[in-house]
This record gives sequence, structure tokens and C-alpha cells, in this order.
Amino acid sequence: MRRAYPSSVDGIALVLVLWVLTILMTIVLSYSYMARTETLATVSFRQSVQERFIAEAGVERAIIELFYRKTNPADTEHIWRVDCTPYEVKTRNGYATVSLTDESAKVDINKASDVILRNLLLNLGVDEERVDIIVDSIMDWRDPDDFHRLHGAESDYYMSLPQPYKAKNANFDSIEELLLVRGVDRELLYGGKGHRGIIDFLTVYSESGKINLKTAPREVLQSIPGVTPEMADTIISWRQEEGINIQQALGQNYSLISRYVTLADSNTFTIDSEAHTDRGHGYSIRATVRLYGVNKYKYLYYMSPLRLNRGGGEQESDGVE
Repeated sequence: MRRAYPSSVDGIALVLVLWVLTILMTIVLSYSYMARTETLATVSFRQSVQERFIAEAGVERAIIELFYRKTNPADTEHIWRVDCTPYEVKTRNGYATVSLTDESAKVDINKASDVILRNLLLNLGVDEERVDIIVDSIMDWRDPDDFHRLHGAESDYYMSLPQPYKAKNANFDSIEELLLVRGVDRELLYGGKGHRGIIDFLTVYSESGKINLKTAPREVLQSIPGVTPEMADTIISWRQEEGINIQQALGQNYSLISRYVTLADSNTFTIDSEAHTDRGHGYSIRATVRLYGVNKYKYLYYMSPLRLNRGGGEQESDGVE
């Protein structure tokens, strides 16, 4: 019998079939990968939106608590504290960690004297030479003239930088504007390496410019001329006890520091809200609000999302309103 050998046509057909199968498999795998990627992107987007709504819910709850605090000051058991104490706001899909900070408990960089600014920076561990540069540069930035202080800087310094700009010669509009001032960098402002940033102790939203003895942290209290570390600790301990009149308790010492301090209730607060879900820490928001009457308020500052540096302070954000 004559043996049959495959012809060259059969070999070519086999090669074409293999190529077609390879191309089809590649197309199928590509579509599968794209579908998987789009599914994961959709899930991630859904989770980020969910986290944003949780964080926003925390902000709205904090505003309600601020109005409750204002209308029910005697209910010390239930009102939220305004000294960065964290509170949980639970939702169906997670919870938000929310804290309130009284803006009058901070040092207003538009109104504070150079002495207070200097004391605050020294208390936060900034070396003295750098403190001289920063304080004088802050005063030069906000004053209306072009005459610079001994260690300060005006437009002639800033115009000599690789990316030149002029000194503002007007008040600061935000704390982040300090990054334009000589001597201030991101680590000092936002914190890091285990230390808090100066942004936690400064404000541009103080109505009177005076420091509130009822809510100011130890670092800010010690920046007040005449307030020793022991006196600051005593004031903080008095705040934990009901019925103590701080002004009377300070006696003559209050007269010495009265030009720098206040005991009046504030209407301006900063809200920090961070969402928590199964994924862990998520979307964060920082907002500063001012209350009017018993049911009206206005946003002075709104940072969303706020990315936090776990070493202490904020690092980046997508935008400011």
C-alpha cells in the first residue's frame, strides 16, 4: 500500500490554526484583564465615595454638637469637648473619628505679638537662631512696608529665590501660606518624625486675637508672657473641675496676662473627621466653621480630602475652599 504523507498545504493550515488560536486566547485574556481591572476600579471608587460620605457625616454631626454645646453649656456630661478629644460617629458601613478644636485656643499669626510667636516656637523645640528668622519674617510678611527686621525678609529676599515672588505685606489668608515665609518648611508646619507641626497651634480665624484660657493646650498657654509651665499645668487642672472660676483663681496673675487672654466662649471651631471602614483609615476632612445664632453657620475653610501624616500633622490635600 502506498503511504500517505502530509502535504505542505496541511502544514501551513496547521500553523494558521495555531496562530488564530493564539490570537484568540490573547484577545480573551486581554478582555478578561480589562474586565477585572474595571471591576476593581469600580469597587475602589465605590469604597472611596462611601468613605467620603462617612467623613462628611462626621463633619455634619460635629456641627450639630457645636450648636448643642452652645445652647446647653451646663450639660457637661454630654457636650463635646473642643480640645481635640476624639469621638466616634457610627454609620451603617463604618464610623468616623471626629474631633473639635477651638480656634481661640490657638495663636493668631495675624494678631499675635512677636513675643508670643517666639515663645510658642521655642516651646515646640525649634532652635533659637531659626526662631529669630521665622518670627521676624512673619512680622515682615504681614506688615504693610518693605523694611525688613534684623532677621526678617522682604521682597528683595524672596525675589532672589529660584522661583521668585514678592512679600505679601498683608495678613495671612491661611496657615499654609506660612510655607512662603523664610525659615518655614513642610516638616516644621505639618510635623513629622514623631513631633507635631506648628499648624496645630496656629490660626488666622481668631475673632479677638486673644488666647482662650479655657481651651488652649499647654504649648499655647506657655507662650503667653508671664505664664510658667507650672501655671499652665494648674490652669489645665482647673479646667477639669466644675465650679472653678479661672480668673478669680489666678488672682493678680490674671491682671498680668489679661491683655493676651480671654475667657469668652468662641464661635469658631475646626473639625477633623476621618472615615474608618473595613479597609482601615480612609478619607479625611478638615473644616473650620463659624457659628451664628442658634442654627446658622459658615464654612471658613474646607480641606477635602486631607491626607494625614501619621507622624504628626497633615501633608497633602487636593484642594481648599
